[in-house]
Amino acid sequence: MIGELYAESLTGTATEIEYVDGTVEPLEPGRWFEPIDGDEAMLARCAGPTLDVGSGPGRLTVALTRRGVPALGIDITPHAVHLTRRAGGLALCRDVFDRIPSSGRWATVLLADGNIGIGGDPAALVRRVRQLVRPGGEVLAEVEGPGTASRVDRVRLRSGETVGGWFGWARVSVTDIARLALAGGFPVTEHWREAGRWFASLR
Repeated sequence: MIGELYAESLTGTATEIEYVDGTVEPLEPGRWFEPIDGDEAMLARCAGPTLDVGSGPGRLTVALTRRGVPALGIDITPHAVHLTRRAGGLALCRDVFDRIPSSGRWATVLLADGNIGIGGDPAALVRRVRQLVRPGGEVLAEVEGPGTASRVDRVRLRSGETVGGWFGWARVSVTDIARLALAGGFPVTEHWREAGRWFASLR
């Protein structure tokens, strides 16, 4: 049901994110279709084969492909994968914890749009992407700004009377990313702000 509601949101169906405390906010998938201010801060660093984790409709995967950078998007939603392929990108319907092509040989792994929160366990996700990048590789993650507490939420998607199951989603503050990266096998961390967004490089 989670994937179905997310897929419907990509077609324009009004969908909300509901938190266990009752807070509701709109899911705005339209922002994932077109370039967003700050994207260049990630794209310019992708000089080699790049894996876009949680690629959605593929704006970053497609942008890299158009630049001549080998890129693969992975997403658990078939419709998102279809949209990426239709736009000219290469994508697979795959969970990041499943078997991933070229594991251990990716130059860059992207965790854009807060996707470091996938699964609600950022420590496990960082350890996993460490297995995917090649020696000297880099993970580019979009994180929360300073002053924002890192936390794990239980959320679900809602569209009208239809609701999905609860799942974990994490937010990671830029102030915590170095500690998290080091524990996951990345001794070097850099962070910066671009167009109001915060990014971190894990190497």
